[in-house]
Amino acid sequence: MVALGHRRYFLLLMGGLIGSSWLTLWLWAESPYGRWLDHGQWTEIGFAASLCRAVPAGEWVLPALLYSGGWLLMSAAMMLPTALPLLDIFDRLTADRVDHRRLMTLVISGYLAVWGAFGLLAHALDHLLHSAATDSAWLTTNGWIAGTAVLALAGAFQFSALKYHCLDKCRTPLSFVMEHWRGYAQHWNALKLGLRHGAFCVGCCWAIMLIMFVVGTGSVGWMLALGAMMAIEKNMPWGRKLTPWLGAGLLGWAAVIAIPHLSGIAT
Repeated sequence: MVALGHRRYFLLLMGGLIGSSWLTLWLWAESPYGRWLDHGQWTEIGFAASLCRAVPAGEWVLPALLYSGGWLLMSAAMMLPTALPLLDIFDRLTADRVDHRRLMTLVISGYLAVWGAFGLLAHALDHLLHSAATDSAWLTTNGWIAGTAVLALAGAFQFSALKYHCLDKCRTPLSFVMEHWRGYAQHWNALKLGLRHGAFCVGCCWAIMLIMFVVGTGSVGWMLALGAMMAIEKNMPWGRKLTPWLGAGLLGWAAVIAIPHLSGIAT
């Protein structure tokens, strides 16, 4: 009964964390500051622009802080549900320890830290692409190429050996915990467990997450759709069968966008 009560408490706590992340994202997206969640040039106008000019290196520091905050919220909402099996196992494994909450916090922090680092890198690359498009009339006119390339890359990656290797690691949480959880320096090892699982999760899902830059990083609807697909892939017994179908769908989507443009160029 104690174990059952503890598990209910854990699921309630994780549900609250994930639910509050989704609620915050939705409220943010619907607010007048919704553009801050996207990757547009919101620092050029309003209060954010004034703050950027007032803070040393503000044109880089403030966007990085706001982008990372938005991306961490997105990661908590979209990716923590995919990691619930591992977190549940680790929770039960360490339930009797006096430092249980700290260990759980370290695992979650390590997991989200990896996704946060990936988000900053993705935003930096996206910023460079937008800067290049601003300076190039050809890129501005042919912006569809970048979106099509991301969709095609995400689709092709679904068939790669790296995708399946990382997916298999994510789909066997008990084996993963037994492999990486050590009995010494447990706080450090809890953090490393989260970092390692986050790394495999990024290795599995990075290409699908890049689609957010095509459909809009502030789109809560697309977050829900892509998050659900990744959760099914990783957690459902039949999820592995979804992987090639998802890849084919993304390649088809890229073709639907590219063919009319290429036909227009040919004629």
